[in-house]
Amino acid sequence: MTLLEEIFSIGGSLGYAGVLIATLIISLIVFVPIPYIPVLVIALLSGKFDPNLLALSSAIGVTLGRTTVFLASYHGRSLIKKKTLTRMTPLQLLLARYGSLGSFVAALTPFPPDDIFIILLGISKFTPWKFIVTTFFGKLIVNLAVVWILLIWGMPLALQILNRTSDPVYLALVATVSVSLVSCLLYFMTRLDWVSIIGKRFPWTLGGHGADDNESNGEAKI
Repeated sequence: MTLLEEIFSIGGSLGYAGVLIATLIISLIVFVPIPYIPVLVIALLSGKFDPNLLALSSAIGVTLGRTTVFLASYHGRSLIKKKTLTRMTPLQLLLARYGSLGSFVAALTPFPPDDIFIILLGISKFTPWKFIVTTFFGKLIVNLAVVWILLIWGMPLALQILNRTSDPVYLALVATVSVSLVSCLLYFMTRLDWVSIIGKRFPWTLGGHGADDNESNGEAKI
């Protein structure tokens, strides 16, 4: 039995619950761009899964993982200095209004990293149920697209995905670049003058410096 056949055999033994758990665990890993798509590839090509149910179970797993990251940022907001939060108020109000669209678009991206946007949504007190709904449907759509494209194009495309995502040199390089980039972005996100940057194009965000007073309601008002 070849290595590829062994991988497919393992994929077939996962079951839908195994696919859900695998994609959940992968989605909990922040900043390091480990894609969950190979799980779909391995499971689908084992021939033991209904493609629609496979896409659904993976979408649930990814949504649970991403929601955990979102909620950690949502409640971790209290650890950020009040001065920094005040400076980020225009960004918070902008995300409160357009966060649903951004969350859905981010979910449509089958490969990471989207961690920085999810963390910003959490810090900005974006409505949790809206994040869950937009993330779930975004991931469901992209998963359905992936499994049906694989069914149409077959083994060549699957091998290309697996070879790329299993190359240790490629993964190490991408992980190093991703961690460095996200760390820099997070640093500058908390240091930039969002009043000047966002206020020029979205003047309505300048009237929301009292947004933190609404935190007792659990979210920024839209």
